[in-house]
Amino acid sequence: MSRPSAQTVSAQSDAANRVATVPNLISFVRLLGVPLFLYLFLARRADAVAVLILAIGGTTDWVDGFVARRIRQVSRLGELLDPFVDRLYILATLVAFTVREVTPWQFTVVLLGREVLLGGCLLVLRRFGYGPPQVHYVGKTATFILLAAFPVLLLSAVLGSDAPATVAAAVGWGLAWWGVVLYWIAGLLYVWQTAALVRLSGARTERV
Repeated sequence: MSRPSAQTVSAQSDAANRVATVPNLISFVRLLGVPLFLYLFLARRADAVAVLILAIGGTTDWVDGFVARRIRQVSRLGELLDPFVDRLYILATLVAFTVREVTPWQFTVVLLGREVLLGGCLLVLRRFGYGPPQVHYVGKTATFILLAAFPVLLLSAVLGSDAPATVAAAVGWGLAWWGVVLYWIAGLLYVWQTAALVRLSGARTERV
């Protein structure tokens, strides 16, 4: 099996370190949607426009990754920025929804608890010299479902108490709790990955 040439390896390294890429631009545009949503929803109370911003920003979380693979512009920044923007959307929406009483505080605590767990894993990994773990497909699925559920829940609050609002609430909460379960499963998988890396690091230290 032939080994990649030094030129190929260098080109791959340069691509991984690039900042100005189309996928990263998409991620930055999505990032701008977070403060815009918060401003519209909390300050202006422009709920209809806030629903639209949240729907576009949330449900397009797959676009930057798809484009990166499609046009071969995968970068380390993109690998970090994509999940960061997704998580920021979730956290910002949780805070805003709790303030406006769209969702109960118990729901927010359940999701924030998972973020605290993941934060602990990141601290442990950093202590042992590892970076953030690779995003698991279960986590990506959970994120997509949650980001799809939030606009539906907000829509149900905007509609009021009529039949369409009831249907929207049922769909929104169905998606939300499904997303929560997968979100926690992904969190437990990250704990397992962290434990495995710590054991590997310990085994290497013993061999030395």
